[in-house]
Amino acid sequence: MGSLDVEGPPTGYFYRHTDNEPYALVKSCSPLYVETVHGQRILDATGGASVSAVGHRNARVRKAINSQLDEVEYCHPSFFKTTAALQLADHLVESTDGELTRACFTGSGKLTKLNPHFSELQANERSGSEAVEMGMKLARQYFLEIDPNTRRHRFIARQGSWHGCTIGTLAVGDFKVRKAPYMPLLPDNVSHVLPCHPYRGLKKNESHEAYVARLAQNLEDEFQRVGPETVCAFIVEPIVGTALGCVPPLPGYLEAMKAVCNRHGALLIYDEIMCGLGRSGTRHAWQAEGTPPDIEIVGKTLGSGYAVISAVLINEKVIEAFRRGSGCFTHGQTFQNLPTSCAAALEVQRIIREDDLVTNVARMGALLSSLLHARLDAHPYVGDIRGRGLFWCIEFVADRATKAPFPAALNLAKRMANRGLEPGYDISLFAANGSADGWLGDHFLLCPPYIVSESDVEEIVKRVVKVVESVFEDVRREGLLVKGIVDGLFEAEKSEALPNGAGPNGAGPNGAGLNGAGENGAVTNGDGQHDKLMNGSGPDDKLMNGIDGISGTGAIERSQGAPIAA
Repeated sequence: MGSLDVEGPPTGYFYRHTDNEPYALVKSCSPLYVETVHGQRILDATGGASVSAVGHRNARVRKAINSQLDEVEYCHPSFFKTTAALQLADHLVESTDGELTRACFTGSGKLTKLNPHFSELQANERSGSEAVEMGMKLARQYFLEIDPNTRRHRFIARQGSWHGCTIGTLAVGDFKVRKAPYMPLLPDNVSHVLPCHPYRGLKKNESHEAYVARLAQNLEDEFQRVGPETVCAFIVEPIVGTALGCVPPLPGYLEAMKAVCNRHGALLIYDEIMCGLGRSGTRHAWQAEGTPPDIEIVGKTLGSGYAVISAVLINEKVIEAFRRGSGCFTHGQTFQNLPTSCAAALEVQRIIREDDLVTNVARMGALLSSLLHARLDAHPYVGDIRGRGLFWCIEFVADRATKAPFPAALNLAKRMANRGLEPGYDISLFAANGSADGWLGDHFLLCPPYIVSESDVEEIVKRVVKVVESVFEDVRREGLLVKGIVDGLFEAEKSEALPNGAGPNGAGPNGAGLNGAGENGAVTNGDGQHDKLMNGSGPDDKLMNGIDGISGTGAIERSQGAPIAA
């Protein structure tokens, strides 16, 4: 127990895998790089999960944490308040130009004294997930303050969204591969409407204005279907994060959605945990659209990885309803407003403002966009490159004309993330799937820290292109870009779909196993080192002992077919 040998026997540590976690062991970090115990330096092109804003090992943030620890490390928020929490709240409120007037913090871990090389953080909250649930509770209580007999208890969210991993946030989210195993546990007071996703949602010859109007009508229809008097709020990611991959709103979209909410007296909640606080090139993503919410949730770059902290920002309309009612939000957590986390986040936000890093995000984001398009637009399997600021996604398709995704069995996005972590590639890529229909579709995100320079961006793109070309060369060599094989894999996935709606490649009753080991051995989208594809391709195309989740090697027996159309 307790072994530091990542390739040795299982330790007491459990993240996802019951066997030893197949991840590199980190020794140290520099501003843009992570170094493993084996000496590999990996360019952190994702900021973790869109977390890092000021880079790793920032001296000012470390000093702020230590200074706070010298004063007070913890006090319960229902007994005391601290200067760090008060100042952070004021800083965030000011960043909204007065549109939001209060800030409430959650998701703080307990931080012990920093030594010169490491900090010890015990995370006691799930931060962003719990902040979203706090926003939902605020919305519900807002209506109770106005009318104790209110019928409002429902939420409307969007297809292809991701709002967190707790029970409430899984319900409002629609990231199917993460949600399906827990469907029997989820509340039924949430429904979903179409997202604003022009690459996949815009009809032929449809203008952007007509598309926005159609989406507004779709939301209006949902209000009418469930009863406008039952809806607390519409919750939306202004720029969709993990599930669809960095999809910005079209001009006028947020304004149109807000008009529907206002018409029915419902609140508008923005989840800016991934895209907010400078990530998209403005302090808040909604500021680029000029459409503020009633409630906003921020996180990730709030603490920039130095603290586990998120925040809920609230407008005066909501606060005034509480003031005229009970005057008290029925909520509280042990580590809410933790002084050390607030101090860390405050220093991060001060650095972003004082060093004008949001301007740098906009400038470097424009460069990143230009270079990605220049290098990958012509790639036969790149379907879309999209994003804003330093928040970008590359989506891969089997057919650019039809936008057909690759079969899940190819595990394409995960292959690319694994390849990036191999020596000689040395870059972190945030892989995800489901961008096409919730199950199928491969993409990865790029979300580097705000401090990147032109040369850093050029290096990121250089390594990204190297990874993409390498993985597709492997797939070609394995014969997996032959149309007959891809069609066979699709048919196999359809035949393995479960009757209770868990989606392709599931296993077990009621869809409990996502992409798991079924009777016919289909293991796809696994995170382990050896995710084998067996008996899964169709009558003539048999993948055996198949795709290694790290190296991408495997044997194949196949019939010949035509190459997939570029």
